Amino acid sequence: MSNIINVPILKTSDKNFSKKFNTRLRINTNVNLKVEKDVLKLINNVRTNGNSSLLNLVKKYDNVNISKISDLQISDTEIKKAYSYVTKSQVSNLKKAISRIKKFSKKQLSSSWRYKERGSILGEKVTPIESVGIYVPGGKASYPSTVLMNAIPAKVAGVKKIIMTSPIESISSHALAIVAADLCDVNQIYKMGGAHAVAALAYGTETIPNVDKIVGPGNIYVSTAKKIVFGDVGIDNIAGPSEVVVVADETNNPDMVAMDLFSQAEHDELAQPILISKSIRAINRVVDSVNKLVTEMPRKKIIIKSFQKRGIVIKTKNDSESANLINKIAPEHLEIMCKNYDKILSKVNNAGAIFLGENSPEVFGDYCAGPNHVLPTSGSARFSSPLGVHDFQKRSSIIKLSKELASELSKIASSIATAEGLIAHAESARFRDKS
Repeated sequence: MSNIINVPILKTSDKNFSKKFNTRLRINTNVNLKVEKDVLKLINNVRTNGNSSLLNLVKKYDNVNISKISDLQISDTEIKKAYSYVTKSQVSNLKKAISRIKKFSKKQLSSSWRYKERGSILGEKVTPIESVGIYVPGGKASYPSTVLMNAIPAKVAGVKKIIMTSPIESISSHALAIVAADLCDVNQIYKMGGAHAVAALAYGTETIPNVDKIVGPGNIYVSTAKKIVFGDVGIDNIAGPSEVVVVADETNNPDMVAMDLFSQAEHDELAQPILISKSIRAINRVVDSVNKLVTEMPRKKIIIKSFQKRGIVIKTKNDSESANLINKIAPEHLEIMCKNYDKILSKVNNAGAIFLGENSPEVFGDYCAGPNHVLPTSGSARFSSPLGVHDFQKRSSIIKLSKELASELSKIASSIATAEGLIAHAESARFRDKS
C-alpha cells in the first residue's frame, strides 16, 4: 500500500544534503508590490478621511451594514449576550489559562533601577506603554487564545487602554473570543478586520482612538499594513507560517510524534513540520504513523499539503549535528522529545519556544502552559524573542550628575564632540567644566 504522504528523507551524510535542505527550508518572502500598493492607498484614505473612509471600507470588506462607526463597537449588552453562547466549563478553562499566563508574565516584569556614583545618579525608569491595539483574526473562526496571549502581558505591564479589533461575523460565532477579551479587561472591541483596522488603530479616527503599539497576527494585508505603519506606532512582529521541529528517538511513541507534527501542519498549507532523528528506525516508525493517522484528521487535506509542500524529515549522525540544524532553522516551536533532551538543549541557541520531553507538547504552549505563544517565525528566532511583558514596557535613561562628575565628563564629551565637528555640543559640555 502506497503512502498518502511522501516526504523524502534527507540524510546529512549525503553530498547534496545542504542544497536539498536549504531549498526545502525557506519559502519565497519577496514583497508583493501590488498588495503593498493597495494597502498603502487604503491606509492613506483612513488616515486622511477618518470615519467616512473607514465606514466605506468596513461595508466593503467586513460585510457589515452600519450607518456610523460607533456601531462597530461591541456593547456591554453584546458582551453579556456572548456569555450565553459559551458553557460554564469553557469560561472556567479560560480563567485557568488566564491564571497560568498571568503567573508566567509577572515573572517577566522589569522595574526601574538606579545606582549612585560620586554624588550622581544613573539608571533607568521603566514605564508601561499607554495604549495598545490587539488584532485578532476572525471571519469564520474564533481565536480566544490570541486574545489571552496578547492582552494578558499588556495588562501585567500596566497598559491602561487596550483596544481589540477582529472581523467578527456574529456574536454567537465569536462568543469565546469576546468572553476572553472581557475576562482580560480589554477596554474596547471593534467588529472590523483587515488593513483598514490596522490603519484605524495606528492613526485613529473621529471615533476610534489611535494606539501606541499594535500586536496580533493576520493575513498578508494585515501584515503589510503593520509593516507600513511601523515607525508611527510600534508593532510586535510580522508573523509567517507556523512551524515545528520535533527531535525524536526510538523511545518515543511514533503516534504521539506524528500528532505533534499534525498540530502545526493543520494550521496552513504553508506550515512547516520538520522531523529530526539520528535513528532511521525512529524516522520510519513516525512516517508510518503519519500516514496511518492522517486519514482520521478533519483537516487532513491541509495537513497533507503542508507535508508535501514544506515537510522535512532529516536523518542526522549525532546530537551535535541535530543541534546545529536546529540553530540554522531557528524554529518557532522546538520539541525535543528524545530521552537525552538536556544534551541537545545545551547546544540550542535559536528557537522561539522549546518543549522538553514527551509530556510537553507544543499545544500546551499554544493555550495554557504559561509562556506566550506569539513567537518568532521564518528563522527570526535568530534575533528575536517571544512576545512578553517587556514588549509593553518602555525604558527611559536617568542621568543626574554632580558638579564634580559633570566637570570630569565635560573634558571627555567636548573632546569627542569637537572631533565630530559638533561645536555647540562641545561648548555645552565646557560650560560644565569647573576645573
